[in-house]
Amino acid sequence: MRSKEDAHDYRYFPDPDLLPLAISPAWIDEVKATLPELPAQMKARFEADYGLSSYDAAALTASLEVSTYFAATLAVAGQGNAKLCANWIMGEVAARLNKEGLEMNAVPLAPTFLAGIIRRIADNTLSHKMAREVFDALWAGEAQDVDAIIAARGLTQVTDSGAIEAMIDGVLAANAKSVEEFRAGKEKAFNALVGQIMKAAKGKADPQQVNDLLRKKLGA
Repeated sequence: MRSKEDAHDYRYFPDPDLLPLAISPAWIDEVKATLPELPAQMKARFEADYGLSSYDAAALTASLEVSTYFAATLAVAGQGNAKLCANWIMGEVAARLNKEGLEMNAVPLAPTFLAGIIRRIADNTLSHKMAREVFDALWAGEAQDVDAIIAARGLTQVTDSGAIEAMIDGVLAANAKSVEEFRAGKEKAFNALVGQIMKAAKGKADPQQVNDLLRKKLGA
Protein backbone atom coordinates (compact mmCIF):
# COMPACT_ATOMS: atom_id res chain seq x y z
CA MET A 1 0.00 0.00 0.00
CA ARG A 2 1.38 3.37 -0.95
CA SER A 3 1.71 6.32 1.40
CA LYS A 4 -0.51 8.90 -0.25
CA GLU A 5 1.02 11.93 1.38
CA ASP A 6 4.45 11.08 0.03
CA ALA A 7 3.38 9.72 -3.35
CA HIS A 8 4.24 11.99 -6.29
CA ASP A 9 0.84 11.44 -7.88
CA TYR A 10 -1.04 12.43 -4.72
CA ARG A 11 0.64 15.59 -3.54
CA TYR A 12 -1.29 18.47 -1.95
CA PHE A 13 -1.34 21.68 -3.96
CA PRO A 14 -3.56 24.80 -4.15
CA ASP A 15 -6.58 24.62 -6.42
CA PRO A 16 -6.04 27.27 -9.07
CA ASP A 17 -9.80 27.77 -9.47
CA LEU A 18 -10.37 28.73 -5.80
CA LEU A 19 -9.66 32.22 -4.60
CA PRO A 20 -7.78 32.69 -1.31
CA LEU A 21 -10.14 33.00 1.67
CA ALA A 22 -9.34 35.65 4.23
CA ILE A 23 -11.34 35.52 7.49
CA SER A 24 -11.08 38.63 9.62
CA PRO A 25 -10.79 38.40 13.43
CA ALA A 26 -13.78 40.76 13.71
CA TRP A 27 -15.99 38.35 11.76
CA ILE A 28 -14.84 35.44 13.94
CA ASP A 29 -15.71 37.42 17.07
CA GLU A 30 -19.11 38.30 15.62
CA VAL A 31 -19.92 34.65 14.91
CA LYS A 32 -18.75 33.60 18.38
CA ALA A 33 -21.08 36.18 19.92
CA THR A 34 -24.09 34.60 18.18
CA LEU A 35 -23.34 31.06 19.32
CA PRO A 36 -25.53 29.61 22.11
CA GLU A 37 -23.95 28.48 25.36
CA LEU A 38 -22.26 25.17 24.70
CA PRO A 39 -22.88 22.11 26.94
CA ALA A 40 -19.42 22.17 28.53
CA GLN A 41 -19.77 25.86 29.37
CA MET A 42 -23.27 25.35 30.74
CA LYS A 43 -22.12 22.40 32.87
CA ALA A 44 -19.32 24.49 34.38
CA ARG A 45 -21.75 27.33 35.08
CA PHE A 46 -24.28 25.03 36.78
CA GLU A 47 -21.53 23.74 39.06
CA ALA A 48 -20.13 27.19 39.84
CA ASP A 49 -23.39 29.15 40.17
CA TYR A 50 -25.71 26.54 41.67
CA GLY A 51 -23.32 24.30 43.59
CA LEU A 52 -24.40 21.21 41.67
CA SER A 53 -22.17 18.16 41.49
CA SER A 54 -20.37 17.30 38.26
CA TYR A 55 -22.72 14.34 37.83
CA ASP A 56 -25.89 16.43 38.24
CA ALA A 57 -24.62 19.21 35.98
CA ALA A 58 -23.67 16.71 33.28
CA ALA A 59 -27.11 15.05 33.40
CA LEU A 60 -28.91 18.39 33.19
CA THR A 61 -26.87 19.56 30.21
CA ALA A 62 -27.09 16.29 28.28
CA SER A 63 -29.79 17.81 26.07
CA LEU A 64 -31.07 21.29 25.33
CA GLU A 65 -34.62 20.30 26.34
CA VAL A 66 -33.53 19.13 29.81
CA SER A 67 -31.35 22.16 30.48
CA THR A 68 -34.11 24.51 29.32
CA TYR A 69 -36.66 22.80 31.56
CA PHE A 70 -34.27 22.99 34.52
CA ALA A 71 -33.58 26.68 33.94
CA ALA A 72 -37.30 27.48 33.70
CA THR A 73 -38.05 25.52 36.88
CA LEU A 74 -35.20 27.12 38.79
CA ALA A 75 -36.26 30.62 37.73
CA VAL A 76 -39.50 30.14 39.68
CA ALA A 77 -38.31 27.83 42.47
CA GLY A 78 -35.35 30.03 43.38
CA GLN A 79 -31.62 29.46 43.00
CA GLY A 80 -31.36 28.12 46.55
CA ASN A 81 -33.47 25.15 45.47
CA ALA A 82 -31.19 24.11 42.61
CA LYS A 83 -30.41 20.70 44.10
CA LEU A 84 -34.09 19.95 44.69
CA CYS A 85 -34.89 20.96 41.12
CA ALA A 86 -32.14 18.72 39.81
CA ASN A 87 -33.28 15.77 41.94
CA TRP A 88 -36.90 16.02 40.80
CA ILE A 89 -36.08 16.45 37.13
CA MET A 90 -33.60 13.57 37.10
CA GLY A 91 -35.79 11.50 39.39
CA GLU A 92 -39.57 11.79 39.24
CA VAL A 93 -39.81 13.58 35.88
CA ALA A 94 -37.30 11.33 34.11
CA ALA A 95 -38.89 8.18 35.55
CA ARG A 96 -42.37 9.22 34.45
CA LEU A 97 -41.19 10.13 30.95
CA ASN A 98 -39.45 6.78 30.66
CA LYS A 99 -42.52 4.91 31.91
CA GLU A 100 -44.82 6.62 29.39
CA GLY A 101 -42.35 6.57 26.52
CA LEU A 102 -42.23 10.35 26.22
CA GLU A 103 -39.43 12.71 25.31
CA MET A 104 -38.56 15.78 27.37
CA ASN A 105 -40.15 18.10 24.81
CA ALA A 106 -43.49 16.36 25.45
CA VAL A 107 -43.49 16.61 29.25
CA PRO A 108 -47.05 17.49 30.36
CA LEU A 109 -45.93 19.14 33.60
CA ALA A 110 -45.08 22.82 33.17
CA PRO A 111 -41.86 23.99 34.88
CA THR A 112 -43.90 26.46 36.95
CA PHE A 113 -45.91 23.57 38.45
CA LEU A 114 -42.79 21.59 39.35
CA ALA A 115 -41.30 24.75 40.83
CA GLY A 116 -44.45 25.17 42.96
CA ILE A 117 -44.03 21.67 44.36
CA ILE A 118 -40.36 22.29 45.12
CA ARG A 119 -41.11 25.56 46.91
CA ARG A 120 -43.64 23.77 49.14
CA ILE A 121 -41.09 21.08 49.96
CA ALA A 122 -38.53 23.73 50.78
CA ASP A 123 -40.85 25.60 53.16
CA ASN A 124 -41.90 22.31 54.85
CA THR A 125 -45.50 22.51 53.68
CA LEU A 126 -45.09 19.17 51.90
CA SER A 127 -43.20 16.03 52.79
CA HIS A 128 -41.66 14.19 49.85
CA LYS A 129 -44.46 11.63 50.00
CA MET A 130 -47.10 14.38 49.84
CA ALA A 131 -45.19 16.11 47.08
CA ARG A 132 -45.36 12.98 44.94
CA GLU A 133 -49.15 12.95 45.36
CA VAL A 134 -49.35 16.55 44.17
CA PHE A 135 -46.96 15.69 41.32
CA ASP A 136 -49.20 12.82 40.20
CA ALA A 137 -52.28 15.05 40.17
CA LEU A 138 -50.58 17.78 38.15
CA TRP A 139 -49.06 15.32 35.71
CA ALA A 140 -52.48 13.80 35.08
CA GLY A 141 -53.96 17.25 34.51
CA GLU A 142 -56.36 16.94 37.46
CA ALA A 143 -55.62 20.49 38.60
CA GLN A 144 -53.65 23.56 37.57
CA ASP A 145 -52.49 24.88 40.93
CA VAL A 146 -50.20 23.37 43.55
CA ASP A 147 -51.71 25.14 46.54
CA ALA A 148 -55.25 24.25 45.41
CA ILE A 149 -54.36 20.55 45.42
CA ILE A 150 -52.73 20.87 48.84
CA ALA A 151 -55.82 22.56 50.26
CA ALA A 152 -58.32 20.21 48.60
CA ARG A 153 -56.54 17.08 49.80
CA GLY A 154 -55.46 18.37 53.20
CA LEU A 155 -51.83 17.67 52.47
CA THR A 156 -50.24 20.33 54.65
CA GLN A 157 -47.43 18.82 56.68
CA VAL A 158 -47.58 19.04 60.48
CA THR A 159 -44.46 20.85 61.70
CA ASP A 160 -45.69 22.17 65.05
CA SER A 161 -43.35 20.69 67.66
CA GLY A 162 -46.00 20.75 70.36
CA ALA A 163 -48.46 18.79 68.26
CA ILE A 164 -45.83 16.24 67.26
CA GLU A 165 -44.65 15.82 70.86
CA ALA A 166 -48.22 15.18 71.96
CA MET A 167 -48.51 12.40 69.38
CA ILE A 168 -45.17 10.97 70.47
CA ASP A 169 -46.24 10.93 74.11
CA GLY A 170 -49.41 9.05 73.19
CA VAL A 171 -47.52 6.45 71.16
CA LEU A 172 -44.87 5.94 73.86
CA ALA A 173 -47.55 5.41 76.49
CA ALA A 174 -49.30 2.84 74.31
CA ASN A 175 -46.14 0.99 73.25
CA ALA A 176 -44.15 0.39 76.42
CA LYS A 177 -42.74 -2.87 75.06
CA SER A 178 -41.22 -1.18 72.01
CA VAL A 179 -39.72 1.48 74.27
CA GLU A 180 -38.07 -1.22 76.41
CA GLU A 181 -36.78 -3.03 73.33
CA PHE A 182 -35.25 0.15 71.94
CA ARG A 183 -33.52 0.90 75.22
CA ALA A 184 -32.21 -2.67 75.15
CA GLY A 185 -30.47 -1.87 71.88
CA LYS A 186 -33.00 -2.96 69.26
CA GLU A 187 -33.04 -0.24 66.58
CA LYS A 188 -36.00 -1.88 64.83
CA ALA A 189 -38.13 -0.95 67.82
CA PHE A 190 -37.37 2.71 67.11
CA ASN A 191 -38.58 2.33 63.54
CA ALA A 192 -41.74 0.67 64.83
CA LEU A 193 -42.40 3.64 67.09
CA VAL A 194 -41.83 6.06 64.22
CA GLY A 195 -44.33 4.11 62.17
CA GLN A 196 -46.94 4.36 64.93
CA ILE A 197 -46.38 8.10 65.25
CA MET A 198 -46.72 8.65 61.51
CA LYS A 199 -49.88 6.57 61.58
CA ALA A 200 -51.28 8.73 64.36
CA ALA A 201 -50.37 11.81 62.30
CA LYS A 202 -52.02 10.27 59.22
CA GLY A 203 -48.69 10.59 57.42
CA LYS A 204 -48.67 14.37 57.77
CA ALA A 205 -45.97 14.87 60.39
CA ASP A 206 -42.52 16.01 59.30
CA PRO A 207 -40.52 12.73 59.38
CA GLN A 208 -37.29 14.43 60.39
CA GLN A 209 -38.95 16.21 63.29
CA VAL A 210 -40.56 12.97 64.38
CA ASN A 211 -37.20 11.20 64.41
CA ASP A 212 -35.42 14.02 66.24
CA LEU A 213 -38.11 14.55 68.87
CA LEU A 214 -38.57 10.83 69.46
CA ARG A 215 -34.86 10.29 70.07
CA LYS A 216 -34.88 13.24 72.42
CA LYS A 217 -37.84 11.78 74.33
CA LEU A 218 -36.07 8.41 74.55
CA GLY A 219 -32.82 10.00 75.65
CA ALA A 220 -31.02 8.60 72.60
